[in-house]
Amino acid sequence: MATNKILYVCQEISPYLPENELSKLSLDMARQMQERGEEVRTFMPRFGCINERRNQLHEVIRLSGMNLIINDNDHQLIIKVASIPSARIQIYFIDNDDYFSRRAILHNEEGMPFEDNDDRAIFFARGMLETVKKLRWSPTIVHCHGWFSAIAPMYLKKVFYDDPLFRDLKIVLSLADDKFEGQLAADFKQKLEGEGIMDSSMKVLEEPTYENLYRFVIDYADGVIVTSANASRELVEYAQQAGKKVLDYQEGDEKTIFDNYKKFYDEL
Repeated sequence: MATNKILYVCQEISPYLPENELSKLSLDMARQMQERGEEVRTFMPRFGCINERRNQLHEVIRLSGMNLIINDNDHQLIIKVASIPSARIQIYFIDNDDYFSRRAILHNEEGMPFEDNDDRAIFFARGMLETVKKLRWSPTIVHCHGWFSAIAPMYLKKVFYDDPLFRDLKIVLSLADDKFEGQLAADFKQKLEGEGIMDSSMKVLEEPTYENLYRFVIDYADGVIVTSANASRELVEYAQQAGKKVLDYQEGDEKTIFDNYKKFYDEL
């Protein structure tokens, strides 16, 4: 089987953020697939609570400097990289002072979601894909971990679809235990339309809940991997009914689990 070129788009990765089910799997999957001979690139946001000195992040000048217009405002794209020696992988970080300087991830000190989380996710998706273009690297699989990464499939199918780098790829979504309460900004749908993402099925985003976001994004996916026993069964059933290739939650020894993930990729 030919080597897959896998682009991992991650909401969080251990050890840069506290270890949990999502951050650990994001690291393990990139490491395990690389060990199985896959070619891997991994991206995450450079949230302000990440200690740059301790984790030895450094800016990549040749990739930084582009201005992205989000919600009618210019925001500078900054790219940083760091390596995880124990896993022998490199992580690319998407950074911007307006969106990622606050010393938190997705919630404020009172535990409330930041009001601009939708803008931050849009910036992350666009910045990540613009960086992949600069790298001149053409993935065959794009795997999104966490709802914050879920905007990337929309861009790939509606904005970057005619770019030769992204023309022949498969999109995989993880369904994890990462549900957010409430809704994203009320004008989230309009912001996506302003980005060039137009689709008759976007009506579901008039109420941008976690479930509606994933119902919309699943339609763009080629495959869905259930990565948590606590993932929404409603969304799993939606993916199955939509005819998507679904790998349900895996239990057992680590080698078998990641062998099954690789088999899933190979069969897409």
